Amino acid sequence: MATPGTQYMMQAGLAAGMSGTQGMHSPYPKLVDPHLSDPVNMLPPDLTPDSKSRIALRGVDGRDVLVPYLSIGAWSWGDKATFNYNPTRDLPRIHEAWAKLKSVGLTFVDTAQSYGDGESERICGTLFQDMPRDSFVIQTKWLSTPDMTNTLMQAGGPKSKLKNSLVRVQLDYVDIYLVHGPIHPSKISTVATGMADCVKSGMARAVGVANYDTKEMIKMADELSKHNVPLSVCQCEYSIVRRLPEVSGLIRECKKRNICFQGFASLAEGRLSGKYSRFNEPPRSRRFSSYPMRILGPTIKVLRIIAQERGVPVPAVALNYSINKGVLPLVGVRDAGQAEQDMQALGWRLTEEEMREIESVSLQGTRSSFMQHG
Repeated sequence: MATPGTQYMMQAGLAAGMSGTQGMHSPYPKLVDPHLSDPVNMLPPDLTPDSKSRIALRGVDGRDVLVPYLSIGAWSWGDKATFNYNPTRDLPRIHEAWAKLKSVGLTFVDTAQSYGDGESERICGTLFQDMPRDSFVIQTKWLSTPDMTNTLMQAGGPKSKLKNSLVRVQLDYVDIYLVHGPIHPSKISTVATGMADCVKSGMARAVGVANYDTKEMIKMADELSKHNVPLSVCQCEYSIVRRLPEVSGLIRECKKRNICFQGFASLAEGRLSGKYSRFNEPPRSRRFSSYPMRILGPTIKVLRIIAQERGVPVPAVALNYSINKGVLPLVGVRDAGQAEQDMQALGWRLTEEEMREIESVSLQGTRSSFMQHG
C-alpha cells in the first residue's frame, strides 16, 4: 500500500518551502533575461503536432515509448489534501474526461505513488480496463522520500515501491518510472542501480527524474548508462510564468542528450487557464507558481487577446506555447470541459510574433533547495 497520509505531508512540505514560491521564498517574480532564452520556436518549422503525433522516449534495446505531445496530469484524481477530491462528485467527471481524451488518442497519463496516497494510481487502473495495452501510456513516480523502505532497502527501494504501484494500476508494467524528486536517502548512483533494475526486470520500459537540476540530471544519466539504461525523461515545473528550466540551460542539455523534457503545472495550477482573477484567487493549496493574480494580470491579458484572435480557449494558448518551446506539457484534467479546452492546444502553432508577445509578459520563476532544484 502507499504510505498513509503522504498527500498531506506533501501539501505541508510545499507550504513550508518545497515549492519555490512558498515558505521563506519571495512571492514576487523574477523577470526573464532575454539573453538566456531559447529560440521562440524549438520545433521544426514543418511540424505541427496534433493528437496523433508522437514523441519517442528512449527505451532499452531500441524499444522506444511513443507518447503524445500532451500528457494528462492525474494529481487531482483521488487527492484530497490539494484538490479536495470527492469520489461521488469527481469520479464520474474523470471518467467523462477520459472518454473524451480516449476518443482522440490523448491517453498518456502522469501519476505518482504520493497522489491521494495511491488513489490516483487506483483510478488510473479502472480507466485502463478493457483497453489494449498499447493504446495508453502510464507514467508514475517512485516515492523517493527517506521512509523505512527506502532507507533500509537502498537500491531496492524503487523496485519495492513499483511492485505496489503495479497492483494499484492493475498492470504488469508501467511505461515510464520517474524519481519523484532529489530528496532520497541514497546517492544518485545507488538510485540509478535501483531504477535500472526496474527496467531490467520488465516492470518499467523507461525511466526518468523529476525536479532535478542540470548537474543532478547529468549525474543520473551517467550512472544509468553504466547499466546500459538511458535516462529518457526529465520533468520540472515549466510554464509561461516559470521558465527557469529554459533560462538555466536544463532544457538545452536535455535536448543535446535526447532526453524528453516534460513541464508540469503547465497552466500554473489553473492560474493561466483564464478562470481566476485578482477577485477570484485559486485555492491556497495550489502551491506551484502561486503568485497573486494581480501580478499575473498582464500575462493573462496577452493570453486572452491571442485566444480571442485564434478562436481557442486561453489554456490552449498557454499549452501551445510550451509545445513550441520543445516542452512536453503536463496538464491536470478534472472534467470533460477541461479536456475539451486542453485538446485544442494541438493542431496549430503560435506565430513567432505571438510567442514574443507572450515572452514579453513571462516570468523566470524560482527554485527551492528542498524539492524544486530544476
